[in-house]
Amino acid sequence: MKTQIGIFAAFGMLLAPFAAQAGQATVVLDVHHAGCVLCGPIVKSTLAHVNGVTSVSVSQADGNADVMATVTYDNAQTSPAAMIKATTGQGYPAEISKPAKS
Repeated sequence: MKTQIGIFAAFGMLLAPFAAQAGQATVVLDVHHAGCVLCGPIVKSTLAHVNGVTSVSVSQADGNADVMATVTYDNAQTSPAAMIKATTGQGYPAEISKPAKS
């Protein structure tokens, strides 16, 4: 009986990393009014400080002073709505990027 419990415990420990990966998601945000030199780093830092965000990359501003932020996060800890609230609170309103039409 103890051997069976040990086998199940070991099996559970082997599968734990896969369960942790199950909550990973990625979202692309269009962030507005971020055309200055310091705006991109501020947006990146703001998003990185949202609980559950694991990585952020921010593009250079386009002609409309907008940047695209690609954010990887744990969807059990945060949501795109929380990220949008964070950037908007810093003066950079955002929305989920719409797919480009082909």
